[in-house]
Amino acid sequence: MNRLSDDELDQQKISRFLDPSHPLCRSDVIWILDWIKKKVAADNPSTLGLSQPQLWKGFSRFAEAAMLLIHCQRFSYDETDRLRKLLAEAVSAIRSPS
Repeated sequence: MNRLSDDELDQQKISRFLDPSHPLCRSDVIWILDWIKKKVAADNPSTLGLSQPQLWKGFSRFAEAAMLLIHCQRFSYDETDRLRKLLAEAVSAIRSPS
């Protein structure tokens, strides 16, 4: 049996959470925000090569998503769509070095 690595499992979760057909819940958002925090805070080699503008973009989207999570107990369709886009941009910003 071929077992997936933790990173592969994380990537599958992120893809599922960011899929518009997946109903996004608070725990999904918290999981993604925590994943981003860990990637950046751990001096992960993949994040060390990121440019400052990329880091700022990722942080801006991260912070905006976190504030939306704090201020909204329930998300409307538009807020869910906005939150999903913010999370996708934050994940994208820390995934790929420029």
